[in-house]
Amino acid sequence: MSPGITRRKFLQGTAAAAGVTVLASTFRTHAYAANEKLNTALIGVGGQGGASHGAALGENLVALCDADQGRMADLAKRVPQAKTYTDWRKMLDAHKHLNAVFIAVPDHSHFPAAYAAISRSMSTYVEKPMTHSIWEARTLAAAARKAKVATQMGNQGHSNEGWRVLCEYVWAGLLGDVTLVECSTDRPIWPQGLERPNRTDPIPPTMNWEAWIGAAPMRPFVNDVYHPFKWRGWLDFGCGALGDMGCHIMDGAFWALKLGEAKTCTVVAEVDAPYKETFPRWTVITYKFPARGKMPPVTLKWYDGGKREPRPPELEQDRNLSGGGHSIFHGTKNVMVADCYGGSVRIIPESKQRETPRPPRTLPRAGDHRGDFLAACKGGPPASSHFDYAGPFTEMVLLGVLALRLRQPIKWDFATMKAANLPAADAIIHRQYRRGWVNI
Repeated sequence: MSPGITRRKFLQGTAAAAGVTVLASTFRTHAYAANEKLNTALIGVGGQGGASHGAALGENLVALCDADQGRMADLAKRVPQAKTYTDWRKMLDAHKHLNAVFIAVPDHSHFPAAYAAISRSMSTYVEKPMTHSIWEARTLAAAARKAKVATQMGNQGHSNEGWRVLCEYVWAGLLGDVTLVECSTDRPIWPQGLERPNRTDPIPPTMNWEAWIGAAPMRPFVNDVYHPFKWRGWLDFGCGALGDMGCHIMDGAFWALKLGEAKTCTVVAEVDAPYKETFPRWTVITYKFPARGKMPPVTLKWYDGGKREPRPPELEQDRNLSGGGHSIFHGTKNVMVADCYGGSVRIIPESKQRETPRPPRTLPRAGDHRGDFLAACKGGPPASSHFDYAGPFTEMVLLGVLALRLRQPIKWDFATMKAANLPAADAIIHRQYRRGWVNI
């Protein structure tokens, strides 16, 4: 980084290069003393919420919320001063002076909880995908901009070294023109491709089922079908394999290839069979983006449920790509691969990696993802995956979800959030909510 360029100004420039807008005035600039602690809260304590315990505890953790009291019990014992809730609405109403909220609940509750926190001027960290619908991603980013709060989506790889290295290789022209990206995941690792059970089980005394359902359509409780974790496969609650891993695996393509600058996109989804309430067992999704500035048109392909791209001929016979998830960037000069969080970024074969000079560092390094968010909360530069970046990125990922749900080719207009000649898309783009859960 050149002398005299602040990290904030540098982030603004790199975000603009990726097709998003960051305004310094968007974020709080409160000057915190070195030892000043933020008042923090957790919405969602088990599962992925556990990854935020350390960050929240490092500050002043004052409140915990989880619809399942059983998943909250151990942490509540460790932090007896923190009050516990099973309904995040009651928690936010009771703690009006929270500085930072970490949200790790099922996808369908990301937007309602985050919008409520941001509306109360609380800085907000939300696990990926940022929202359950495209309209929610656009609306939440706008709300954060208006409230001038710090934000971060939980795609942790965005703060790591790998995706920055990829960007530097691409922007230095060392891959040539990238015209194809292939992304694969081992998800789903939960049940999909099934129908709703025709039974009702007693709601456990530790479970607030009303709060767990939240803004989604009410349905009976069935033990070990939706909660915990298996909710990802149900249309009302999750975003399937793409929603789970797309915001990790596709991050490098979105950032390095400046896909946020695209005005239109064509998306086609292949699936195994239609299911009324769950995602299919496998999906292959093809995005086609037009040229963006000097970058040529590019095809982005997504594979899940056991489907895989052809093995790249450049890959040595004794080496394999990451089975959990990976990306392959096909350039006219070189082919580069990365694992699902941007790690192990390298040109293949290894001989080409060794003979290609590494480009100079032009992007700042963010370090710990949640620490990056907390620094932004205290008046530092915007966090690396703030909502002005994460919002457009999430919209792109969820466009694939829209295509697989409609099972028709989509011609997408990013400005209007419309799929041409597909009015059925509107109900998925902007879903309806149960009364009392979204105040907008």
